[in-house]
Amino acid sequence: MPRPSGTSPSYSSLDSAEYDPIDHLNAIFSHPSTLSSISHISSALDDYQDELDNEIAALVQHQSASDIESVKSIQAAKDDLAELFRKVEDVRSRALQTEEAITEMTADIKRLDNTKRNLTLSMTALKRLQMLTTAYEQLRGLSSSRQYKDCAQLLQAVIQLMTHFKSYRSIDQIATLSRNVSDLQRELLEQICEDFEVTFAKAEVAQRRGMLAEACLVMDSLGENARSRLITWYCNTQLREYRQVFRSTEEAGSLDNISRRYAWFRRMLKTYDDEHAVMFPAHWRMNEMLANAFCEGTREDFRNILSKSVRRADGPSLNVDLLLSCLQETLDFEHSLERRFSSASRASIDTFSSDCERAPAFSQAISEAFEPYLSVWVEAQDQKLSAMIPQYRQQPPKPPDEEFSSQMVVPSSIELFSFYRMTLAQCAKLSPGARLVELSKVFAKYLDQYAQQVLLLYVSERSSGQTPSKTPQLEDTILVLNTADYCFNTCTQLEEKIKTRIDESFKANVDLQSQADAFMGIASATVRALVRRAEVDLEPTWREMRNMGWSKMESVGDQSSWVAEMLQRVKTRSGEILSMLHKQQYARAFCDNLVDSIANAFIINIFQCKPISEVGAEQMLLDSYVLKKGMEGLLTVHAPPNTAPPAGYTKRVNQTMSRIDPILKTLQVRPSPPEALVQAYLIHIGDRSDSNFRKILDLKGLRKPDQSHMMELFQAHRASPRNEKLPQSSALLAPLAVSTMSTAGGPTIASGIGTLSSAATLSTSNLPTRFDPSTLGSAIINAARDGVDRF
Repeated sequence: MPRPSGTSPSYSSLDSAEYDPIDHLNAIFSHPSTLSSISHISSALDDYQDELDNEIAALVQHQSASDIESVKSIQAAKDDLAELFRKVEDVRSRALQTEEAITEMTADIKRLDNTKRNLTLSMTALKRLQMLTTAYEQLRGLSSSRQYKDCAQLLQAVIQLMTHFKSYRSIDQIATLSRNVSDLQRELLEQICEDFEVTFAKAEVAQRRGMLAEACLVMDSLGENARSRLITWYCNTQLREYRQVFRSTEEAGSLDNISRRYAWFRRMLKTYDDEHAVMFPAHWRMNEMLANAFCEGTREDFRNILSKSVRRADGPSLNVDLLLSCLQETLDFEHSLERRFSSASRASIDTFSSDCERAPAFSQAISEAFEPYLSVWVEAQDQKLSAMIPQYRQQPPKPPDEEFSSQMVVPSSIELFSFYRMTLAQCAKLSPGARLVELSKVFAKYLDQYAQQVLLLYVSERSSGQTPSKTPQLEDTILVLNTADYCFNTCTQLEEKIKTRIDESFKANVDLQSQADAFMGIASATVRALVRRAEVDLEPTWREMRNMGWSKMESVGDQSSWVAEMLQRVKTRSGEILSMLHKQQYARAFCDNLVDSIANAFIINIFQCKPISEVGAEQMLLDSYVLKKGMEGLLTVHAPPNTAPPAGYTKRVNQTMSRIDPILKTLQVRPSPPEALVQAYLIHIGDRSDSNFRKILDLKGLRKPDQSHMMELFQAHRASPRNEKLPQSSALLAPLAVSTMSTAGGPTIASGIGTLSSAATLSTSNLPTRFDPSTLGSAIINAARDGVDRF
């Protein structure tokens, strides 16, 4: 409906479900002036109503026509479906009729097919039965005439034909025929076995060899059981004489005659090759079966013989040399069998290969009997080594007729490891299992004894006859160092060698690492003994330092006289020692230890020079700097001029010598004002210890009354928040004590120097004059812990 002009569009549409006529009228007549258009609006509404009526009538008429057409279409579709169903039913009925007709037509053909199939099976079965009966009769005739070659072929056919009649055994004739065939097989088996027995009993093998070879073909046709019976009989027959002659109760069966056993069997194999090999098929491997039977019997004989030898209380004990000789002959014999019967080359008995896919057939076939008794052999090696160690102790480090070389080692060490290599190779042949583990423990035992009772004895101060204790010569010390290094490397190689020879399950039980560490500990202790030689040369220079008036110096001049003398002595002695060290690692270890020793001795002597003025401390600081520069060139004393020392060594020298600086820098500060000395101590020394601070005051020569005020200031500054994190005691000052006097009587030092005197405590003068095994083991371990990491 068109909207009257001047009306508001706020009302709802006439098509809306929420239409409200009151709202619409209010919208149209919103003002009294609009009432004049009532007639116009009424007329417009009537026209609009008429239009709607006409549209509705047209739509109703159109819909009626559409419904009639839809009904007609549906009815036509129903008629078509009914016609389709009638046709489908007609086709199905015709198909059934056709199938019935075809079945009637082919019924006779199916009956004929079944008849033909059954007739074919019957004819085949009758033909096979006829063949089986004929073959059976022929086989009986051939067996009675011992025509074994034809029998073998015919027997295979009979056995194959009989497999087709397994399902017909319910028929009496078939069952009878099956029994007859089985009886004939047994008769053939017994007949052939009898032929073999008679032929060998009458020694007519050469005349009847062809017949027996053909008989073996029959035994092949008879199956595995028949073949095994003949093989077992042949092996027992051939070894009957051996078992009688070499019984464990007879003299010929003793271990002394083991070579006769193997010689007898070699003759037996030769007889087999010459006379019997042509009789047996190659795939039987009769010679290998014979060898296996011989090995099994011989192994049991040896077990009984060895068991009786061990249990015998009144007779002689088991002879180790005889045991090893017999075992070696047995291994050689097994090796020869392996080469003969193995298609692949046998792995060397001296090597251990866990990757070998095919286990050797005759490996430990006989020698297994010796395995439980090889401990006797290991004990024999133990006794040999126990006799060698005292001999080594009596020998000098260097033979008198040989010239010294910087790479020379003690000859006994080479001899010891040569014995180890020979013994290891022999044991690997004998037993790569538990016995080799036992031998490795014996090796470890005497490596420890050699380190403690031989090498360490060479570098200890010991008496010689009626003479007092004697300091080892420098050459002897170098020899011990070289030998310890050689033993360390060879010990590691020995462990790896044993692990390559031993069985996989025993590898974890082999460990020579502690012995290698002991040798490295000896090398470390020997290096420190060399350092001690240099320390002894420096004693006069330290004495000169202590005799200087450090409290009376008025100015700092050039380096002190004792510094130049010390550097000269250090270079002379170090040059002599370094020229004999052919390995750089030990030269570096010697220089590192010597620098440590000089730094420690410098600090100790500082505390023996009480009192020290500020000028004296400054002079000492200059002297320490000159020493540090001199130590930097120590490692390159034999190098060409202007050769720079290694950066790592220079860094270590600087770090070691710099430990002196905090003490001297603190001593440089005057005690007035007292706060300056306290602050210098907290900065340079950097601890909270009253006793350590008092040591500094004693060094400066302060009187006891003056020290009280200083201690109060120190305690006050120490308690401040910025000093709370300082350590309780400095590791540098804690072990040191200030000398009680500086007169000619000589200063005293507290007994507990600790790490600062480690070089002195390990010097040759402190080594025992006689070897003491109860304490030497711990000394070696401690030396190893101190020195291995540095090397």
